[in-house]
Amino acid sequence: MPTGSLLDTHLTNLAAALVPYRRCERQLARWGADLAHRLAAGGRLLVAGNGGSAAEAQHLTAELVGKLRDDRQPLSAIALHAETSALTAIANDYGYADVYARQVRAHGRPGDVLLLLSTSGTSPNLVTAAQAARDVGVTTWALTGATPNPLADVCDDVLAVASPDTQVVQELHLVTSHLLCEYLEQELPAALAAVADPAVVHPAPGEPAPVRAGVEVVLDGGTGQQVDA
Repeated sequence: MPTGSLLDTHLTNLAAALVPYRRCERQLARWGADLAHRLAAGGRLLVAGNGGSAAEAQHLTAELVGKLRDDRQPLSAIALHAETSALTAIANDYGYADVYARQVRAHGRPGDVLLLLSTSGTSPNLVTAAQAARDVGVTTWALTGATPNPLADVCDDVLAVASPDTQVVQELHLVTSHLLCEYLEQELPAALAAVADPAVVHPAPGEPAPVRAGVEVVLDGGTGQQVDA
């Protein structure tokens, strides 16, 4: 086997997956902005995966509770596999298919997001967790490999990496985690401002600012009126 052929093959597969992945930009921006407003308002992100995907889930929660680039307030994010005592107890008493679903039922609240990572999209414990999230009103997002797959079918939204190579899928899931954090941190000041002043309307990413129409009367400290038409 020629020297470098493994590297060349891997990079060729990665390059092929990057072309369709570029189309995910608007979805990543939407997810980041949505998550910024949910977390700023007191919601939380629950994340789960198996094996390498579990490690990536924990990487994401570390970036949110800590920081990605600039200093900011900590954000609530929990990697469910890291609750090892709970996970092993649930697996022992209820079976491995319920290790995440039972935690979702315990921790999930309406307004939260459950993000599930799976290269295959076929993991029974993740599918069961998504179904439990639906029961308790938690929004479900999935990062998977190519679709269709069972996990994508039961989640509210999915970002699928179009590659048959598991390693490439995992690598682009890590890119997704970093970009999700970047878009979130970009939107976070507006999200925090909206929480501080609920009357302020902040447009979604890519949408124009609201246009004032008609006549607006602004009271000027009781000394007069300014009419803005």
